[in-house]
Amino acid sequence: MAASFRPRARRADPLLGLILVPLLAFLAACGPSAVVPTAPPGATSSAAPPATATPAIPTATPAPTFPLAITDDEGTTVAIPAAPQRIVSLTPAATETLFALGVGSRVVAKAEDIAAYPPEADDLPVVATFQGIDVEQIVDLEADLVIAGGGNPSFTPLAAIERLRGVGIPVVVLYARNIDQALAGIRLVGLATGTSPDAGRLTAAMATEMAALGAATAVLEHAKVFYEIDATSKIYTVPADSLYAEMLILAGADPITTDDSYEISLEELVAADPAVILLGDDADYTTAADVAARPGWGDITAVKNGAVIPIADYVLVTRPGPRLVEGLRALIEALHPEVLR
Repeated sequence: MAASFRPRARRADPLLGLILVPLLAFLAACGPSAVVPTAPPGATSSAAPPATATPAIPTATPAPTFPLAITDDEGTTVAIPAAPQRIVSLTPAATETLFALGVGSRVVAKAEDIAAYPPEADDLPVVATFQGIDVEQIVDLEADLVIAGGGNPSFTPLAAIERLRGVGIPVVVLYARNIDQALAGIRLVGLATGTSPDAGRLTAAMATEMAALGAATAVLEHAKVFYEIDATSKIYTVPADSLYAEMLILAGADPITTDDSYEISLEELVAADPAVILLGDDADYTTAADVAARPGWGDITAVKNGAVIPIADYVLVTRPGPRLVEGLRALIEALHPEVLR
């Protein structure tokens, strides 16, 4: 049910949310794909930055008419008989999306969220944690729509989805592999909740701003960047074919990527030799000094040059919801702050 992945339980973020996606990993054909080229673990980047498409700007969308049937991000056709009035969100990204679309008053329960956003959702009962999904409570709440997270490993356990669908509750599963699919997921929530015009306006504004930011960074030198998700025991970074790698590229990075395991060895990282290391964790937990003190990291260019930079808020980067633009800005602020001046 996470929106992003955090290998250690202490910092786990119930995405993509980001998400590692136990992220949290923020994936199906709900929108046009902007695929990031696949690279083997620890592969060094080429001189030219990887190519990526800017987000597609959607056209205006009319309000849906109920009953309706929609296809979710895992290819399942979901029948929604009437405009939902008792909605349950099983990922923090979905919670943010529902409130951004103006249907927060219809949300009756949510997933645990260490970021506690939006604050208006604070008092909602929690029915999804890393320990599992409380199906009985969702049924008792008389939910008429559940927004869940998919992927492999699944954000929401398949058994829980099947049980909910088995008692007649519509479950829409979202799983964003790239920025376009994240935006399409917001539009899908809009369709399911009867707020398509609002979702269309929101995603159009997001796509327009992200395209403008991407155009501004595209003409700059793309340094080789390592985005550290965690290095408590093993080292984790972003997969090549992922929303997170695409965000880094739009931010003006030439990211060092790995495969879907999210793991990269120290030997591979040293060989890739990033010019910049971005710390995707709280600045008060992992610091540049901590990184410099790690055995074997001292010869990395980023460490030698003091280019180890914390991200202001990793949730913004790894949660495939309405604040993705803020996440892109946080990455640009770390890599190319002149673009935002």
